[in-house]
Amino acid sequence: MKPPSFHTPPTQGIKYIGSKLKLIPHVLELVKKVNAKTILDGFSGTTRVSQALAKLGYTVICNDVAPWSKVLGTCYLLNTKPKTAYQPLIDHLNGVAPMDGWFTEHYGGHANGGCAIQADGLKKPWQRHNTRKLDAIRQEIETLKLDPIEKAVALTSLMLALDRVDSTLGHFSAYLKAWAPRAYKDLRLEVPDVFRSEGEHQVHQTDIFELVPRVSVDLAYFDPPYGSNNEKMPPSRVRYAAYYHLWKSVVLFDKPTLFGKAKRRKDTSDPLAASIFEEFRRNADGHFIAVQAIAKLIQETHAHWLLLSYSSGGRATAQQLNEVMQDNGKLLAVLELDYKKNVMAGMRWTHEWVNAAEGSNREFLFLLQKH
Repeated sequence: MKPPSFHTPPTQGIKYIGSKLKLIPHVLELVKKVNAKTILDGFSGTTRVSQALAKLGYTVICNDVAPWSKVLGTCYLLNTKPKTAYQPLIDHLNGVAPMDGWFTEHYGGHANGGCAIQADGLKKPWQRHNTRKLDAIRQEIETLKLDPIEKAVALTSLMLALDRVDSTLGHFSAYLKAWAPRAYKDLRLEVPDVFRSEGEHQVHQTDIFELVPRVSVDLAYFDPPYGSNNEKMPPSRVRYAAYYHLWKSVVLFDKPTLFGKAKRRKDTSDPLAASIFEEFRRNADGHFIAVQAIAKLIQETHAHWLLLSYSSGGRATAQQLNEVMQDNGKLLAVLELDYKKNVMAGMRWTHEWVNAAEGSNREFLFLLQKH
């Protein structure tokens, strides 16, 4: 497939395992192909896809169950001010005096000559000089009584700054044994790359099945958090919510009950925070529950077209997913990401992908026209 015929706008986000950064140009190309104007980004995550769409003039409905995703969506999609308007706020927050607080108590570590394992035997995601700034800045954001968009900009700035000085692999289910070089740097907030767009965008934080009956769009883009297909690693070991539990704590500032070596929030434990799309079991008919959920999602969405991301390492099987799509619409295009070359190739026949999906991890994009 040829590279997209237009410039892909820059987007901003935190490190994220399920990031669709490489897919964005191809998502935009398929959206353009069907001439959609209004778009639902149903599992928006770091909101990079929503940001790109909004910058290109589409009207976006952005949704995710994660509160930190709603903060990012509010910052980037609902902003109406120039970037310079937020500089005094960010300067003020950078000037607050560091203090010991909840984040330092649980997540701050001493440098220890390069070893992140502390006296309590636990590894930490940040060094204390940065968690002390985090504690002070987060308290000040609360004290200032900001309006919702200002608060979202401040929290986004804080998350981006924390992401630049962490000692993780890009998630918070485990931390590095040796401090990452970036962990020694000082936490410093910068104004996020906010922009003003024309569309009447919406930002939601709800279960996707509660939202889709209430909205009608030209095209819906779905990138569900598929459970692992690896039989040797139980998919229930770590869920989507658990990977990013610390962003939830930064945003909510609710000082929750914690458990485990990574000090995860109790409310991100597997029984509480599992998504049906991460469900690895089959139902009584032998179908994967996750695939049945995708079928229900396709059927209940009010849209002319659906764009679906799929990783063949996910719990959904290619054959079952293909049947679900064929039963509910016409498959207009299938693209496969070649990770080695970082390009996408189009499938000449829409059923070819089923064979291609067998075996190693592959990433696909499906464009479906609903019946």
